[in-house]
Amino acid sequence: MKRILSAFLFVLTVAGCREDINSLPPVIILEKQSYDVPAGTPVTISPEYENCTQNTVYMWTCNGQTVSTEPSLTFSSDAAGIFYFLLTVDNGAGEDKAEVQVNVLGQTPPRISFPEAAGGFTVLLDSELILAPETTSSLPVTYSWSIDGQEVSTEATLAFPTSETGEFEVVFRAENRDGADFIKFGVKVADPSDAFSWTFASDSISLSSGRSALITPTDITYPFDAVYTWSIDGMQVQSSESPGFVFDLAGTGEYAVRVTMTNSYTEASHDIAVRVYPPEGTFRRPAGPESSPLISVIFEYTPAPGQFINENCTAATPEEACDYAMKRLSGGEFVSLGAFGGYITAGFDHSVESGGNGIPDLQITGNAHSSSSEPGIIWVSQDVNNNGIPDDIWYELRGSEYGKPETWQDYAVTYYRPEGPGMSVDWTDNRGGSGTVDYLPAYHDQDCYYPAWIDRDSYTLRGTRLQSRLADESGNGSLWVGHPFDWGYADNWSATDPDIDKFSISNAVCWDGTPAELEYIDFVKIQCGVQAKGGWTGEQSTEITLIRDLHL
Repeated sequence: MKRILSAFLFVLTVAGCREDINSLPPVIILEKQSYDVPAGTPVTISPEYENCTQNTVYMWTCNGQTVSTEPSLTFSSDAAGIFYFLLTVDNGAGEDKAEVQVNVLGQTPPRISFPEAAGGFTVLLDSELILAPETTSSLPVTYSWSIDGQEVSTEATLAFPTSETGEFEVVFRAENRDGADFIKFGVKVADPSDAFSWTFASDSISLSSGRSALITPTDITYPFDAVYTWSIDGMQVQSSESPGFVFDLAGTGEYAVRVTMTNSYTEASHDIAVRVYPPEGTFRRPAGPESSPLISVIFEYTPAPGQFINENCTAATPEEACDYAMKRLSGGEFVSLGAFGGYITAGFDHSVESGGNGIPDLQITGNAHSSSSEPGIIWVSQDVNNNGIPDDIWYELRGSEYGKPETWQDYAVTYYRPEGPGMSVDWTDNRGGSGTVDYLPAYHDQDCYYPAWIDRDSYTLRGTRLQSRLADESGNGSLWVGHPFDWGYADNWSATDPDIDKFSISNAVCWDGTPAELEYIDFVKIQCGVQAKGGWTGEQSTEITLIRDLHL
């Protein structure tokens, strides 16, 4: 944009003027018509001239204001912007004009992007680890790598030395004339004998007699030639290369389940308590005259980072976040779940009955419209152990994309707290992907999009991921459209399905995709099912405005 000239420094220099004196009009000869200069740095524009005399008149103007009457112009500005100067030269026999553009650039220190490093690296002894951050800069850059405070390289990438086991602190620094940026992360070089790791969703499982549960570790690293052996109450029941085990004992009571991983280098074990309760229906809570069709409590509000997170919300604890979400929904206002995996868990003051055969049982509304679908996966659960909290098995409600190759089960994304305000949130996933939830100060300028009530520097969200249908319909980034899915998802638009915000408990499926055939449910969870962003519109994030029992 054009700027009013704010600061000038004039320097008279000897302009190139030929001594030929004749009646020809002057000619301005410019070396170039555009200059790029950092803010605060002077630039001198010294044209060559033909047919000029000592009586030649020179005039430089900017926005109609005369700023110099010398042959040369030296200009500087502390403010970034685009400045246009019109030079007029008159020698009595005629005149010539030329325009010069000066682009005053703001301070442009380098910026480093390396989301893969947010959680650090773990590699095996004598393996290869190439560290290759992306650095953006409009100016020449110098690089520096240090390991535990000792500089080891000045190249843009680093082949990390893995000949010695241990945990190392790595710092990468990029610097140009305007400033510097750096990142710091850890690298663990592990011996194969202690490199194995795994995680479990829970150390206890509750299920009704007659139902089964798949118990399996996740995020397994460096298993090599692992064999997994399962035992129940000390008796071996399975041993195979597959890490998963199906528990299907029908007798009520508590069982001590242990899994032991053994490979050529090490051995690891994990214990899980499985509690089998009386058959389904034993703890059903029939609706009564005072029952409400709306949810009565929110147990968890754990969104992924997003542009609506921390906006108009001062929650500092998970309990305060649940109160905030409940107040929003009670007032008919939307609650955002952020990027992929963000979820909200709610309960009713009664059991919601299943009508069966695809009859709608639940209404879950969002803010979708014809050009914006941000689908959320719906999960349901029964209060199997009758303790009033959702610590039981979850069942996914099958939608139109369930079971397709492009739909990923057990997809996990880890989000990392930014180092300061106004920064995007880095993420990595369990399939080698990475990216950012972009900070959008033009629309949402709270300090940070990382939930303020999560006190950890990173957290992982796991669930079902749909293939995004977000598309740039303009081709230039001005029009992003979230195309809908056929059916079965919250915050999803459909011009053909009149029950697009209504859902049937009969669509609940077990871990193996078979119908769960639930007679009722007590808890519902909605989780953002896509990981996508659309330029200036930001990340796709499921929004919820209402959750209710359609039978009341």
